[in-house]
Amino acid sequence: MPLTRQMTPEQAMMAVHTLLDQPENRFPVNFDSEIPRIRELFHAATKNQWDPRTDIAWDQLDLSKYSEEQLFAARQYWSRRAWSEYGAISESPALQVRFVTEDRPSDMQLFFTIRSQEEARHAEVCFTMAEKLGGYLEKPVQDLFQGSVATHGVRKAALDPEVPLEAIIAALVCAAEEIAFDVFRHLTEVTRDPVAQQICRLIMRDEVRHCAFGWYFLEHQVASMTPEQVRVVEEAVIAMIEKVELNGYHSAWLAPENPASIAEVEADRLTWEAGLGSTVEELEKPVFVDSVVRIRDRMKALGIDLPTFHHPKIGHF
Repeated sequence: MPLTRQMTPEQAMMAVHTLLDQPENRFPVNFDSEIPRIRELFHAATKNQWDPRTDIAWDQLDLSKYSEEQLFAARQYWSRRAWSEYGAISESPALQVRFVTEDRPSDMQLFFTIRSQEEARHAEVCFTMAEKLGGYLEKPVQDLFQGSVATHGVRKAALDPEVPLEAIIAALVCAAEEIAFDVFRHLTEVTRDPVAQQICRLIMRDEVRHCAFGWYFLEHQVASMTPEQVRVVEEAVIAMIEKVELNGYHSAWLAPENPASIAEVEADRLTWEAGLGSTVEELEKPVFVDSVVRIRDRMKALGIDLPTFHHPKIGHF
């Protein structure tokens, strides 16, 4: 749970209240726009809806071109994608509760109604792709890999009033989703199967708005943030990169090396070789590094300082 602070057993016993324990106070309802760029994202999202059942050219998926080994590997890959998207379905409503409880701008509340729908269809389309490849897998083939893909703690942090919303959005959106967007953009370039490529392109199109939301919000808030809030934001982003991204949450080759992660990396390579999605370490590594460097530079311009990171397969970056 990288976004939550470590507590002593005594503190844990006392910390029984979450946002859900607070009395509801929704009035007066205010729909004025305080962050116009986020309101524009809401309108753009409503105009760019797509349906996984009807807007994907599923009839172009020709399984006869692939070996059984490739199909099983691709099932693993698209199932893993579905797991990460599924997590976002639960974190969106939790953040909506946070927006309302803290009386955040209605622009944010409106956009996240659409963001929830988008994450749901991302999960649905990844699940459907896995099903059509031979069957969705409900969990990693080897249980040991669950430690890399289980959770990033956002849902719990969203309901914890001790964790500033700015820290949650910076870590989840400006860091994790920014990295995810760059990966999907890369996937559109290396994926040859027309159906898999279409899925990656449509998800990437939605992720553009998700990332923009995070940066627009952070830019709007940064001038009023205290040094303590800035420090907490820095800690949250560092934790998201070090404990989630560099632990293999989105990219299996970054996970700690063990038999389970080696098997997932091999599945990714077979999927990439077939052109059914996924990518490989040698191609994704520069994409990942460039993404983190860009995030660091953009946050530095806002007065948020991130350190140099390290990973055994990358070095210092």
